[in-house]
Amino acid sequence: MRVLVSRLSALGDVVCTLPVAHTLKAGKEPCEVVWVCDRRFSAIPKLCGSIDQVVEVSKDVREVWRKVRALGRFDYALDVQGLLKSAAVVAFAQAKHRLGYHWQREGSSLFSKAVAPDPSSHHVVDQYVDVARAAGGYADRAVFDLAPDSGDVANVREKLDSAGRRARTPLVLVNAGAGWATKRWDPAKFAQVAESCTRAGCDVAFLGAPGDRPIFEEVRARTSTPVLDMVGKTNIAELVALVSLADVHLGGDTGSTHIAAALGVKAVGIYLVTDPVRSCPYGQIQRCFAGNPEADEVVRMVQTCLELEPCPSQL
Repeated sequence: MRVLVSRLSALGDVVCTLPVAHTLKAGKEPCEVVWVCDRRFSAIPKLCGSIDQVVEVSKDVREVWRKVRALGRFDYALDVQGLLKSAAVVAFAQAKHRLGYHWQREGSSLFSKAVAPDPSSHHVVDQYVDVARAAGGYADRAVFDLAPDSGDVANVREKLDSAGRRARTPLVLVNAGAGWATKRWDPAKFAQVAESCTRAGCDVAFLGAPGDRPIFEEVRARTSTPVLDMVGKTNIAELVALVSLADVHLGGDTGSTHIAAALGVKAVGIYLVTDPVRSCPYGQIQRCFAGNPEADEVVRMVQTCLELEPCPSQL
């Protein structure tokens, strides 16, 4: 069986969709999984062991048509994004069956049959997996099958050392940014958490895209203890490597939070406006705050994580 998966963007959403590939592989029939992704985020599916081929595309519709048609025939084409751009991939595919994520927007319902989620599928990851089940896949839990490249891990270790990383010291990795301003927690509170963790003997490193630097600088200006600056210093593949080295990740509803969950890294989530039941770091809702917590609440949660208590594998 050959299955085309259309999930183009964005970073955290692509990560959350990875279990679709493992679910397809776990079905009764041997399955080849081909993933079409926006080239800006294609490093993520390339690091997934359940994906056989990753096809990078841009916004050029002619390029998408040419590349998808060149892939040949498929048994299923899955639109796991539910937008016109992802639906176009499915529409161009030479596929016997076309299925889609149930939340179909921008006319995407014209090109695939929506798969209603199982009543027990509250998290978006499980709802994506339901689409793969409808195509013959099997899953009793979501498996991301994401792993960093060893070369990227070595490079990131060097960057951390250059930033001031101390040997054998717990690493708390913090993302103070988010795609939406409404998802960003108060920089002053991030600073309080960073200071408390540093005084407790941890290294605190901040990550983010280059555009997150003003937020990071605002946090750093409010701290009296040193923090490690990794903002804008990794590409996406190196970001996966960086998160894999953390003992705890702290952030909002953003890409690196979902990378942490996919890697099994303990993730403390702050959900100011989105519903953590639907979009928490998968399997770690007990570490999430819905609303605007105080800094000391978050510090206590990070400290609990550093005690290395068991991490549940699913929500």
